[in-house]
Amino acid sequence: MYIKKRLTAKKDSAVTIASESPKPHILIVDDDAEIRDLLSRFLTKHDFRVTTAKDGRDMRQAMTDWSFDLLVLDLMMSGDDGLNLCRQVRAESAIPIIMLTAMSEDVDRIIGLEVGADDYMAKPFNPRELAARIKAVLRRTSASSAPDPNDGLDKIGFAGFVLDPATRMLQRGPESIALTAGEYDLLIAFVGHPRRVLNRDQLLDMARGRAAIPFDRSIDVQVGRLRRKIEPDPKNPILIKTVRGGGYVFTPEVANA
Repeated sequence: MYIKKRLTAKKDSAVTIASESPKPHILIVDDDAEIRDLLSRFLTKHDFRVTTAKDGRDMRQAMTDWSFDLLVLDLMMSGDDGLNLCRQVRAESAIPIIMLTAMSEDVDRIIGLEVGADDYMAKPFNPRELAARIKAVLRRTSASSAPDPNDGLDKIGFAGFVLDPATRMLQRGPESIALTAGEYDLLIAFVGHPRRVLNRDQLLDMARGRAAIPFDRSIDVQVGRLRRKIEPDPKNPILIKTVRGGGYVFTPEVANA
């Protein structure tokens, strides 16, 4: 696509658009101008196109006008914070998201993953690591959009649902339930091994390999997101049960639909 060199906006806009290039296009949203500038210059030198935005308003405008391959989103910002923006983006798009934050506690990282982030980095960080994380997430995205070996499989039925590997869509009666790449890979692992206890290491390997998922704990987050889409009561799951000290077990009978 064609990328304008500069967004036509009012003089104090903090949105900067990269020039035209076939390189991956990254959108950085951070209210710290110094960080935006540092990351923009570094990533541009490492074969990325970079657009920066200072807040949610500029982010939404940029995403309306241009197409991006990945979003780097700061958690703590004035106005709409990163978690709220992540929820908004994830409700409308499957674009990969890496969250940045000055907070390093596990609970903050897990909340970010729960609302749809694909990876998480705590400030301060080495820009080289961020570039490596971006490349890893983009490889995962590329793999999920490549021809899938499961595409030739028949539709799979379980507990009133029908999973179609050809379209990666989950159906419950007339209702279509969209799945992210991670949720789809996890569900394929479960339906392929019903009524068998699968530990986190096995699920990491089955869900397109360890490189597909940045944190071991993200398996728990993905399970939680999947439960919210298929369980009658996600707080009291009956389809994906937790096995204490062992992992998870998918309880429904599975058959070709």
